[in-house]
Amino acid sequence: MEQPFELSLLPLSVDVETRKVLRKVTEAHKHLAELKGTVRTIPNESILINTLVLQEAKDSSAVENIITTHDEIFKAELLSEHVLSWETKEVINYARALRKGFALVKESGFLSSNYIIQIQEELEANKAGFRRVPGTVLKNEASGQVVFTPPQKHDEIVRLMSNLEKYMNEHTPEDLDPLVKMAIIHYQFESIHPFYDGNGRTGRIINILYLTMMGLLDIPILYLSRYIIQHKPDYYRLLQEVRTKDNWEEWILFMLVGVKETASDSILLIDSIRNLMDNFKQEIRTRFPKMYSKDLLETLFKHPYTKIEFLENDLGIHYQTARTYLEKLSQAGLVEKVQLGKSNFYVNQHLFRLFAEAKNRS
Repeated sequence: MEQPFELSLLPLSVDVETRKVLRKVTEAHKHLAELKGTVRTIPNESILINTLVLQEAKDSSAVENIITTHDEIFKAELLSEHVLSWETKEVINYARALRKGFALVKESGFLSSNYIIQIQEELEANKAGFRRVPGTVLKNEASGQVVFTPPQKHDEIVRLMSNLEKYMNEHTPEDLDPLVKMAIIHYQFESIHPFYDGNGRTGRIINILYLTMMGLLDIPILYLSRYIIQHKPDYYRLLQEVRTKDNWEEWILFMLVGVKETASDSILLIDSIRNLMDNFKQEIRTRFPKMYSKDLLETLFKHPYTKIEFLENDLGIHYQTARTYLEKLSQAGLVEKVQLGKSNFYVNQHLFRLFAEAKNRS
Protein backbone atom coordinates (compact mmCIF):
# COMPACT_ATOMS: atom_id res chain seq x y z
CA MET A 1 0.00 0.00 0.00
CA GLU A 2 1.31 3.43 -0.94
CA GLN A 3 2.10 5.99 1.72
CA PRO A 4 -0.97 7.80 3.11
CA PHE A 5 -1.57 11.38 2.00
CA GLU A 6 -0.20 13.97 4.42
CA LEU A 7 -3.17 16.19 5.18
CA SER A 8 -2.48 19.70 6.48
CA LEU A 9 -4.27 21.06 9.52
CA LEU A 10 -6.80 23.87 9.15
CA PRO A 11 -6.95 26.81 8.67
CA LEU A 12 -5.25 26.85 5.28
CA SER A 13 -2.01 28.75 4.87
CA VAL A 14 -3.03 30.05 1.41
CA ASP A 15 -5.57 32.72 0.48
CA VAL A 16 -8.37 30.94 -1.36
CA GLU A 17 -10.80 33.87 -1.60
CA THR A 18 -9.77 34.93 -5.10
CA ARG A 19 -11.72 37.47 -7.12
CA LYS A 20 -13.49 34.67 -9.03
CA VAL A 21 -14.40 32.95 -5.77
CA LEU A 22 -15.72 36.15 -4.16
CA ARG A 23 -17.93 36.88 -7.19
CA LYS A 24 -19.45 33.39 -6.95
CA VAL A 25 -19.82 33.77 -3.17
CA THR A 26 -22.00 36.85 -3.71
CA GLU A 27 -24.20 35.01 -6.24
CA ALA A 28 -24.55 31.96 -4.00
CA HIS A 29 -25.50 34.06 -0.97
CA LYS A 30 -28.15 35.89 -3.01
CA HIS A 31 -29.80 32.61 -3.99
CA LEU A 32 -29.51 31.19 -0.47
CA ALA A 33 -31.20 34.28 0.99
CA GLU A 34 -34.01 33.92 -1.55
CA LEU A 35 -34.39 30.26 -0.63
CA LYS A 36 -34.54 31.11 3.06
CA GLY A 37 -37.34 33.60 2.35
CA THR A 38 -39.20 31.12 0.14
CA VAL A 39 -39.10 28.46 2.87
CA ARG A 40 -40.85 30.88 5.22
CA THR A 41 -43.85 31.06 2.86
CA ILE A 42 -44.70 27.44 3.72
CA PRO A 43 -46.80 27.58 6.91
CA ASN A 44 -45.57 24.36 8.51
CA GLU A 45 -41.84 23.56 8.26
CA SER A 46 -42.49 19.84 8.77
CA ILE A 47 -44.05 19.79 5.27
CA LEU A 48 -40.63 20.53 3.79
CA ILE A 49 -38.57 18.57 6.29
CA ASN A 50 -40.65 15.41 5.86
CA THR A 51 -40.61 15.45 2.08
CA LEU A 52 -37.33 17.12 1.12
CA VAL A 53 -35.22 15.18 3.63
CA LEU A 54 -36.35 12.00 1.89
CA GLN A 55 -35.57 13.57 -1.48
CA GLU A 56 -32.01 14.31 -0.31
CA ALA A 57 -31.66 10.85 1.25
CA LYS A 58 -32.58 9.31 -2.09
CA ASP A 59 -30.21 11.50 -4.11
CA SER A 60 -27.28 11.29 -1.69
CA SER A 61 -27.55 7.51 -1.64
CA ALA A 62 -27.66 7.49 -5.44
CA VAL A 63 -24.20 9.12 -5.46
CA GLU A 64 -23.01 5.83 -3.89
CA ASN A 65 -25.03 3.82 -6.46
CA ILE A 66 -27.75 2.99 -3.92
CA ILE A 67 -30.92 3.32 -5.99
CA THR A 68 -34.55 3.23 -4.88
CA THR A 69 -37.80 5.06 -5.67
CA HIS A 70 -39.77 7.82 -3.96
CA ASP A 71 -42.70 5.46 -3.66
CA GLU A 72 -40.67 2.82 -1.81
CA ILE A 73 -39.20 5.41 0.56
CA PHE A 74 -42.52 6.98 1.51
CA LYS A 75 -44.07 3.55 2.08
CA ALA A 76 -41.13 2.49 4.22
CA GLU A 77 -41.47 5.55 6.43
CA LEU A 78 -45.07 4.64 7.24
CA LEU A 79 -45.36 0.88 7.23
CA SER A 80 -43.44 -1.17 9.76
CA GLU A 81 -44.68 -4.34 8.05
CA HIS A 82 -43.59 -3.21 4.57
CA VAL A 83 -40.79 -5.43 3.24
CA LEU A 84 -37.84 -3.16 2.50
CA SER A 85 -35.13 -3.64 -0.08
CA TRP A 86 -31.55 -3.15 1.11
CA GLU A 87 -31.40 0.07 -0.92
CA THR A 88 -34.52 1.51 0.70
CA LYS A 89 -33.21 0.67 4.19
CA GLU A 90 -30.02 2.58 3.39
CA VAL A 91 -32.00 5.64 2.25
CA ILE A 92 -34.25 5.56 5.33
CA ASN A 93 -31.15 5.35 7.54
CA TYR A 94 -29.76 8.42 5.76
CA ALA A 95 -32.95 10.39 6.38
CA ARG A 96 -32.88 9.43 10.06
CA ALA A 97 -29.21 10.38 10.33
CA LEU A 98 -29.88 13.79 8.78
CA ARG A 99 -32.82 14.48 11.10
CA LYS A 100 -30.79 13.38 14.11
CA GLY A 101 -27.89 15.62 13.13
CA PHE A 102 -30.21 18.59 12.62
CA ALA A 103 -31.79 18.08 16.04
CA LEU A 104 -28.36 17.89 17.72
CA VAL A 105 -27.01 21.01 16.00
CA LYS A 106 -30.23 22.97 16.47
CA GLU A 107 -30.21 22.28 20.20
CA SER A 108 -26.51 22.95 20.80
CA GLY A 109 -25.49 25.38 18.04
CA PHE A 110 -22.37 23.23 17.70
CA LEU A 111 -21.13 20.55 15.28
CA SER A 112 -18.79 18.19 17.12
CA SER A 113 -16.83 15.08 16.20
CA ASN A 114 -19.05 13.19 18.60
CA TYR A 115 -22.16 14.35 16.73
CA ILE A 116 -20.55 13.27 13.45
CA ILE A 117 -19.92 9.82 14.95
CA GLN A 118 -23.57 9.64 16.05
CA ILE A 119 -24.72 10.63 12.55
CA GLN A 120 -22.56 7.92 10.96
CA GLU A 121 -23.80 5.34 13.50
CA GLU A 122 -27.39 6.11 12.47
CA LEU A 123 -26.41 6.00 8.81
CA GLU A 124 -24.56 2.68 8.93
CA ALA A 125 -26.43 1.08 11.85
CA ASN A 126 -23.19 0.19 13.62
CA LYS A 127 -20.88 1.59 16.28
CA ALA A 128 -17.53 1.09 14.56
CA GLY A 129 -16.53 4.74 15.06
CA PHE A 130 -13.33 6.17 13.56
CA ARG A 131 -11.13 3.70 11.68
CA ARG A 132 -8.65 1.75 13.81
CA VAL A 133 -7.40 -0.85 11.30
CA PRO A 134 -5.15 0.33 8.43
CA GLY A 135 -5.83 -0.68 4.85
CA THR A 136 -8.49 1.80 3.65
CA VAL A 137 -7.84 3.17 0.15
CA LEU A 138 -10.00 5.01 -2.38
CA LYS A 139 -10.18 3.43 -5.81
CA ASN A 140 -11.37 4.48 -9.24
CA GLU A 141 -14.79 2.81 -9.72
CA ALA A 142 -14.06 1.89 -13.35
CA SER A 143 -10.43 0.77 -13.25
CA GLY A 144 -10.01 -0.32 -9.63
CA GLN A 145 -6.81 1.74 -9.47
CA VAL A 146 -5.95 3.32 -6.10
CA VAL A 147 -6.29 7.08 -6.45
CA PHE A 148 -5.90 8.16 -2.83
CA THR A 149 -4.73 6.71 0.47
CA PRO A 150 -6.23 8.59 3.42
CA PRO A 151 -4.58 8.80 6.87
CA GLN A 152 -4.23 5.29 8.28
CA LYS A 153 -3.37 5.66 11.97
CA HIS A 154 -6.24 6.01 14.44
CA ASP A 155 -4.41 8.68 16.44
CA GLU A 156 -3.87 10.74 13.30
CA ILE A 157 -7.54 10.45 12.32
CA VAL A 158 -8.59 11.61 15.81
CA ARG A 159 -6.12 14.52 15.66
CA LEU A 160 -7.36 15.65 12.24
CA MET A 161 -11.02 15.34 13.24
CA SER A 162 -10.36 17.35 16.41
CA ASN A 163 -8.77 20.05 14.27
CA LEU A 164 -11.72 19.96 11.86
CA GLU A 165 -14.17 20.30 14.75
CA LYS A 166 -12.32 23.39 15.98
CA TYR A 167 -12.28 24.87 12.45
CA MET A 168 -16.02 24.33 11.98
CA ASN A 169 -17.01 25.92 15.26
CA GLU A 170 -14.54 28.79 15.74
CA HIS A 171 -15.61 32.04 14.07
CA THR A 172 -13.45 35.17 13.97
CA PRO A 173 -13.76 38.55 12.20
CA GLU A 174 -10.91 37.50 9.86
CA ASP A 175 -12.63 34.24 9.01
CA LEU A 176 -13.41 33.07 5.49
CA ASP A 177 -16.95 33.32 4.14
CA PRO A 178 -19.06 30.42 5.50
CA LEU A 179 -19.68 29.06 1.99
CA VAL A 180 -15.95 28.96 1.28
CA LYS A 181 -15.43 27.28 4.65
CA MET A 182 -18.11 24.72 3.79
CA ALA A 183 -16.17 23.73 0.65
CA ILE A 184 -12.94 23.43 2.65
CA ILE A 185 -14.66 21.45 5.42
CA HIS A 186 -16.12 19.03 2.87
CA TYR A 187 -12.74 18.48 1.22
CA GLN A 188 -11.04 17.98 4.58
CA PHE A 189 -13.62 15.50 5.88
CA GLU A 190 -13.62 13.44 2.70
CA SER A 191 -9.81 13.40 2.70
CA ILE A 192 -9.61 12.31 6.34
CA HIS A 193 -12.14 9.62 5.41
CA PRO A 194 -12.49 8.78 9.12
CA PHE A 195 -14.98 5.89 8.89
CA TYR A 196 -14.85 2.46 7.33
CA ASP A 197 -18.04 3.25 5.42
CA GLY A 198 -20.53 6.08 4.90
CA ASN A 199 -17.98 8.89 4.53
CA GLY A 200 -19.53 10.38 1.39
CA ARG A 201 -23.03 10.49 2.78
CA THR A 202 -21.87 11.71 6.20
CA GLY A 203 -19.88 14.46 4.49
CA ARG A 204 -22.94 15.61 2.56
CA ILE A 205 -24.96 15.74 5.79
CA ILE A 206 -22.21 17.87 7.36
CA ASN A 207 -22.60 20.37 4.47
CA ILE A 208 -26.27 20.91 5.30
CA LEU A 209 -25.76 21.04 9.06
CA TYR A 210 -22.97 23.59 8.72
CA LEU A 211 -25.21 25.91 6.68
CA THR A 212 -27.99 25.70 9.28
CA MET A 213 -25.51 26.18 12.13
CA MET A 214 -24.21 29.34 10.42
CA GLY A 215 -27.76 30.68 10.04
CA LEU A 216 -27.74 30.57 6.23
CA LEU A 217 -30.75 28.25 6.37
CA ASP A 218 -33.42 27.79 9.03
CA ILE A 219 -34.05 24.13 8.23
CA PRO A 220 -31.93 21.56 6.36
CA ILE A 221 -33.35 21.80 2.85
CA LEU A 222 -30.41 22.71 0.57
CA TYR A 223 -29.28 19.42 -0.88
CA LEU A 224 -26.19 19.28 -3.07
CA SER A 225 -26.44 15.56 -3.78
CA ARG A 226 -28.35 15.89 -7.06
CA TYR A 227 -25.83 18.45 -8.28
CA ILE A 228 -23.01 16.06 -7.36
CA ILE A 229 -24.73 13.20 -9.24
CA GLN A 230 -25.02 15.40 -12.32
CA HIS A 231 -21.32 16.34 -12.12
CA LYS A 232 -19.90 13.23 -10.45
CA PRO A 233 -16.69 12.97 -12.56
CA ASP A 234 -15.88 16.65 -11.90
CA TYR A 235 -16.63 16.25 -8.19
CA TYR A 236 -14.11 13.43 -7.74
CA ARG A 237 -11.59 14.98 -10.15
CA LEU A 238 -11.58 18.33 -8.33
CA LEU A 239 -11.31 16.71 -4.90
CA GLN A 240 -8.22 14.90 -6.17
CA GLU A 241 -6.79 18.02 -7.78
CA VAL A 242 -6.79 19.81 -4.44
CA ARG A 243 -4.65 16.95 -3.11
CA THR A 244 -2.29 16.75 -6.08
CA LYS A 245 -2.21 20.33 -7.43
CA ASP A 246 -3.55 22.55 -4.60
CA ASN A 247 -6.32 23.50 -7.04
CA TRP A 248 -8.45 25.15 -4.37
CA GLU A 249 -10.01 27.77 -6.64
CA GLU A 250 -11.68 25.31 -9.02
CA TRP A 251 -12.90 23.12 -6.16
CA ILE A 252 -14.43 26.04 -4.25
CA LEU A 253 -16.00 27.46 -7.43
CA PHE A 254 -17.52 24.03 -8.14
CA MET A 255 -19.14 23.93 -4.69
CA LEU A 256 -20.35 27.54 -4.89
CA VAL A 257 -22.01 26.90 -8.26
CA GLY A 258 -23.61 23.84 -6.65
CA VAL A 259 -25.05 25.98 -3.84
CA LYS A 260 -26.40 28.53 -6.33
CA GLU A 261 -27.98 25.97 -8.69
CA THR A 262 -29.37 23.81 -5.90
CA ALA A 263 -30.89 26.85 -4.18
CA SER A 264 -32.55 27.87 -7.46
CA ASP A 265 -33.96 24.36 -7.98
CA SER A 266 -35.21 24.26 -4.38
CA ILE A 267 -36.94 27.63 -4.77
CA LEU A 268 -38.80 26.37 -7.86
CA LEU A 269 -39.87 23.18 -6.06
CA ILE A 270 -41.03 24.99 -2.91
CA ASP A 271 -42.92 27.56 -5.00
CA SER A 272 -44.63 24.65 -6.78
CA ILE A 273 -45.55 23.05 -3.44
CA ARG A 274 -46.98 26.36 -2.18
CA ASN A 275 -48.99 26.88 -5.39
CA LEU A 276 -50.33 23.33 -5.17
CA MET A 277 -51.33 23.94 -1.54
CA ASP A 278 -53.15 27.09 -2.63
CA ASN A 279 -55.01 25.13 -5.31
CA PHE A 280 -56.00 22.45 -2.77
CA LYS A 281 -57.13 25.16 -0.37
CA GLN A 282 -59.40 26.78 -2.95
CA GLU A 283 -60.78 23.45 -4.17
CA ILE A 284 -61.59 22.16 -0.67
CA ARG A 285 -63.04 25.49 0.46
CA THR A 286 -65.26 25.66 -2.63
CA ARG A 287 -66.46 22.05 -2.68
CA PHE A 288 -66.35 21.17 1.02
CA PRO A 289 -66.53 24.43 2.98
CA LYS A 290 -67.51 22.75 6.27
CA MET A 291 -64.65 20.31 5.99
CA TYR A 292 -61.84 22.77 5.24
CA SER A 293 -59.27 23.69 7.87
CA LYS A 294 -55.62 24.77 7.83
CA ASP A 295 -54.73 21.59 9.72
CA LEU A 296 -56.43 19.41 7.11
CA LEU A 297 -54.52 21.11 4.30
CA GLU A 298 -51.17 20.76 6.05
CA THR A 299 -51.78 17.09 6.89
CA LEU A 300 -52.31 16.30 3.21
CA PHE A 301 -48.86 17.78 2.44
CA LYS A 302 -46.79 16.56 5.40
CA HIS A 303 -46.49 13.22 3.68
CA PRO A 304 -47.70 12.10 0.25
CA TYR A 305 -49.31 9.10 1.94
CA THR A 306 -52.08 10.12 4.38
CA LYS A 307 -54.15 7.73 6.45
CA ILE A 308 -57.27 8.12 8.56
CA GLU A 309 -55.35 8.11 11.84
CA PHE A 310 -53.29 11.12 10.71
CA LEU A 311 -56.46 13.21 10.38
CA GLU A 312 -57.78 11.86 13.67
CA ASN A 313 -54.64 13.02 15.48
CA ASP A 314 -53.89 16.25 13.63
CA LEU A 315 -57.48 17.54 13.47
CA GLY A 316 -58.76 16.08 16.74
CA ILE A 317 -61.76 14.44 15.05
CA HIS A 318 -63.39 11.02 15.29
CA TYR A 319 -62.20 8.12 13.13
CA GLN A 320 -65.42 7.98 11.12
CA THR A 321 -65.33 11.74 10.43
CA ALA A 322 -61.70 11.48 9.28
CA ARG A 323 -62.62 8.56 7.02
CA THR A 324 -65.51 10.54 5.51
CA TYR A 325 -63.20 13.51 4.82
CA LEU A 326 -60.65 11.38 2.99
CA GLU A 327 -63.30 9.50 1.02
CA LYS A 328 -64.74 12.81 -0.19
CA LEU A 329 -61.29 14.09 -1.13
CA SER A 330 -60.64 10.84 -3.00
CA GLN A 331 -63.92 11.09 -4.92
CA ALA A 332 -63.00 14.69 -5.82
CA GLY A 333 -59.67 13.53 -7.28
CA LEU A 334 -57.53 15.41 -4.77
CA VAL A 335 -56.10 12.19 -3.32
CA GLU A 336 -56.04 8.60 -4.54
CA LYS A 337 -57.13 5.75 -2.27
CA VAL A 338 -54.75 2.76 -2.17
CA GLN A 339 -54.42 -0.27 0.10
CA LEU A 340 -51.00 -1.04 1.55
CA GLY A 341 -50.66 -3.93 3.93
CA LYS A 342 -53.68 -3.85 6.20
CA SER A 343 -54.28 -0.10 5.88
CA ASN A 344 -55.94 2.24 3.44
CA PHE A 345 -53.85 5.24 2.42
CA TYR A 346 -54.83 8.34 0.50
CA VAL A 347 -52.01 9.41 -1.79
CA ASN A 348 -51.37 13.00 -2.81
CA GLN A 349 -50.38 12.11 -6.38
CA HIS A 350 -50.20 15.80 -7.30
CA LEU A 351 -47.37 16.23 -4.78
CA PHE A 352 -45.66 13.10 -6.09
CA ARG A 353 -45.71 14.56 -9.60
CA LEU A 354 -43.94 17.70 -8.38
CA PHE A 355 -40.97 15.61 -7.28
CA ALA A 356 -40.94 13.78 -10.62
CA GLU A 357 -41.05 17.09 -12.51
CA ALA A 358 -38.22 18.47 -10.35
CA LYS A 359 -36.10 15.44 -11.24
CA ASN A 360 -36.82 15.87 -14.96
CA ARG A 361 -35.95 19.58 -14.78
CA SER A 362 -32.54 18.86 -13.31
